[in-house]
Amino acid sequence: MGIRVCTGRRTGINSAVKIGVVVSAVVAVVVSFLGSGAWIGTPIAEAAGGALSATSTLVAPAGPAFSIWSVIYTGLIVYAVWQFLPGRTTRHDALRLPIIASMLLNPAWILAIQLGQVWLSVVVIVALLAALVRVFVLLQQRPPESVADAVITDGTFGLYLGWVCVATIANVSAWLVDLGVTDAATTWAVVVLVVAALVGVTLARYSGGAIAPMLAIVWGLGWLAQGRLTGELTNTTVGWAAVLAAAVVAVATVGIRVRSQQATGRQTVAAVVARPRTQELGQ
Repeated sequence: MGIRVCTGRRTGINSAVKIGVVVSAVVAVVVSFLGSGAWIGTPIAEAAGGALSATSTLVAPAGPAFSIWSVIYTGLIVYAVWQFLPGRTTRHDALRLPIIASMLLNPAWILAIQLGQVWLSVVVIVALLAALVRVFVLLQQRPPESVADAVITDGTFGLYLGWVCVATIANVSAWLVDLGVTDAATTWAVVVLVVAALVGVTLARYSGGAIAPMLAIVWGLGWLAQGRLTGELTNTTVGWAAVLAAAVVAVATVGIRVRSQQATGRQTVAAVVARPRTQELGQ
């Protein structure tokens, strides 16, 4: 009887968390639509005195970069449905809570910006980054159960993490400028881009060459480069540094992925070759 009660309680908790994922995804999408100026509210680029506009700092990506959110939000909704379907493994049981946190911190960030609190937006986006890093670590520890799972789960949250890495850099830089820290702007922008490249390479090394985070980081850095080379706030040094950073992340990720797959292939071949000999010895 005790085992039955515990099992029933665990099932009830899992069901509640699944519903929490769905609700959080809906909240994230609706608040984004309402609070980003699409219907009501001030556009993010104009909120907080324009602190996060495409020309506010040397590391702010050009406006079209933010269209990646439409892909991420679509992925969040698809994942919310996917994880609710029968047959999901314990992989998703471990993922749901940090995923809920990442979904709710997103609208919290929008609220902070709409209130004009740039410092608070930095606190929120760092917390969001931490939640997504936790999701990413769990994804590496538990392989996808299918190709669909890899695309929906790893793809969505890989893009989410990669973009938030770029957004965190832009957000922190905007906060520093808002505080009046503007000396040696070009030098600091290049330093920040070096950090962005190191983050991208680190994610690739940890994951064996995950493609989704790389795509989002390269996308963000590419639009940052476009903004500095051809936009209103031009700075060729920062623009070409962003191009180089994007290239480093892309080449490193692809190289690591190829080597990882080759190593996996060698291990598989070795296991197949060794198996008949092992069975023979067992006989």
